Amino acid sequence: MRALLAFAAFLSVVTLAHAQESWPQRPVTIVVPFAAGGSADLLARILQQHMQAKFGVPFTVENKSGAGGSIGTGFVAKAPPDGYTLLVGTVSSIAINAFLYTKLNFDVTRDIQPVSLLVRFPNLLIVNPKIPAKTVPELIAYLKANEGKINYGSSGNGTSSHLSAVMFELATKTKMTHIPFRSTAEVVNSMLGGNIDLAIDSMTTVWPFATAGNVRALAVTTPQRSATAPDLPTISETLAGYEATAWQGLFAPAGTPRPIVEKIAAEVKRVWELPDVISQLKNVGAEPTPSTPDEFTAYIAAERGRWGEVVKASGVKID
Repeated sequence: MRALLAFAAFLSVVTLAHAQESWPQRPVTIVVPFAAGGSADLLARILQQHMQAKFGVPFTVENKSGAGGSIGTGFVAKAPPDGYTLLVGTVSSIAINAFLYTKLNFDVTRDIQPVSLLVRFPNLLIVNPKIPAKTVPELIAYLKANEGKINYGSSGNGTSSHLSAVMFELATKTKMTHIPFRSTAEVVNSMLGGNIDLAIDSMTTVWPFATAGNVRALAVTTPQRSATAPDLPTISETLAGYEATAWQGLFAPAGTPRPIVEKIAAEVKRVWELPDVISQLKNVGAEPTPSTPDEFTAYIAAERGRWGEVVKASGVKID
């Protein structure tokens, strides 16, 4: 019996080693739970390009938007755990939605395997240039003088961009009208079209439009100023304690063999340390932060605790 157990253990080790060595043998899909054009989509396409070149098999990006990222996340949660379906998850789809949506058919802590943190970045407070405010204090005064008349866009109900704005309303005791979209790109396009007044959304997508003068950037949501825009103040310089750090990471279905998970994490680290990738990410305000699967798991646990409190304080619930 002891010999049989030893042989079974040997076979298990050999099988896992072979899984790591042989992956990938066929096309890999990277699911983005938001529409094309947003920051998660940008990260997925950087990974697609470099991983396809490294492994010589097709890597495709598939956008499955809806329900604040829950539709795409649920799709990956139910996919075969073989390393051929990956997910670019966000702070909203992973750390927020479980507290926000009452009828999710999956559990991120049970059904999703963290692979690697990808980036952390601020959200950026922007306004339509027709809004006269040029600073956060001026904006607060303008909102109070126009109570309920100003609308803001977000990349979806319950996303960090939505809750960042809710936090801003709570901190300033103001009230705006929320208009949800499917992605940050749609938020920007709506502002460019003159249809929304304000947004607090992903710096990686919004910053180029701010530097071009298409929208007016007022502040960042992180506790510290961004190296990309050091002259731009933080919201917390006006509203003490305000913080909304966004992040995105790579995930696989729970049960994916650990050697495959570790192989993918190692590849993310390699790609994220390439000078051209570092430059590309920092140019749009993102801080490259690759991690091990275990480090990422611990980080998510802390983030779920923090954002769960924000959702509770906001009173926002979605059926």
